[in-house]
Amino acid sequence: MSKLVYIFARIGIWLLAIMPFWLLYKISDLLYLLVYKVVGYRKRVVRMNMRNSFPEMDNKELKAIERKFYHYICDYMLESLKMILMSKEELFRRMKFTNTELYLEMLEKHGGIIVMMPHYANFEWAVGIGSFMKEGDIPMQVYKPIQNKYIDELFKHNRSRFGGYNVPKHDAIREVIKARRAGKKLVLGLVADQSPNVHSLNYWTTFLNQDTSFMDGGERIARMMDFPVFYCELKKEKRGYCEAIFELMVESPKETATGEITEMFARKVEQTIIREPGYWFWSHKRWKHKRQNNQ
Repeated sequence: MSKLVYIFARIGIWLLAIMPFWLLYKISDLLYLLVYKVVGYRKRVVRMNMRNSFPEMDNKELKAIERKFYHYICDYMLESLKMILMSKEELFRRMKFTNTELYLEMLEKHGGIIVMMPHYANFEWAVGIGSFMKEGDIPMQVYKPIQNKYIDELFKHNRSRFGGYNVPKHDAIREVIKARRAGKKLVLGLVADQSPNVHSLNYWTTFLNQDTSFMDGGERIARMMDFPVFYCELKKEKRGYCEAIFELMVESPKETATGEITEMFARKVEQTIIREPGYWFWSHKRWKHKRQNNQ
């Protein structure tokens, strides 16, 4: 049954992927009415997250962010599906990559770099980073496998179309070491702002006015390999157009204190969200874990 659903889903995705962007956004506007006005997808979670993050805002301000978020999430879903047939030229026309010179310089100098980014704007389009790297260098993307194997294969295909190499999160360190032993240069990309699992609540900080745990895997790998760490600042310029700016946070991670890189990342993400809050994944249950007294 799941295979049959997958086949029909692939047909539907293909039909959406061949549509021009202007038509796709008309569909997105209708989807917004369904998801926000009719279904109310995770509306309670979204409202609680926003209210706790911006206690200084009144209901009118929060409502404006809420509407922008639901418009964004509908665009994001369809823009991500569009990637299945998007050409490299079209991707680079819509996703501008900035400060790539320093990115490539650090990669050449150190043999590897870490790129950390949030669930913000169209982060899926950032998979294009492999398109401007040297042939033979490896753009690795850490991901959490999806339970449905057919949907999982679809996402992995989408994320590897422009040279990306998908690495399950539990295999990341092993794959990094393996590549370096083979003499390969690599970029390890992590979308690292989601809530850690209950066994990985290693680093806590105040984030958006709340006690928050952050994943520290990116920092641990950076310190182990002494790879420079970049923050990928994502800016949504207008509908269907985004910019990814590579900001060097740390060149020599081994010289930093434990938790320093993760804290820097948390502050960068917070600044990104505050600048334009409507383009972050507010529907995530980001604050589902609470700090224990011994942490």
